[in-house]
Amino acid sequence: MISTVTTTTAAVTTTQAMTFGIIAVLALITLLAIKEILSSETNNKRVQSFVKGSNIAIIPLLLVFVSIVGFKVVSVI
Repeated sequence: MISTVTTTTAAVTTTQAMTFGIIAVLALITLLAIKEILSSETNNKRVQSFVKGSNIAIIPLLLVFVSIVGFKVVSVI
């Protein structure tokens, strides 16, 4: 009974981690694209404020991306 619960928990945890990783990478790509597109707008102060403040969300997502890539590289080697 305990081994079945442990195996099921490990499978669910792995699936959730993979799903959250995909969501984080898609959010990073979206934020970087929006920041790049909006960075050409120089007249609007609100847009420039968003572009400067978007690093608050981009940097943690970038760290998640680097850790995912690092884990994949280590697991291949």
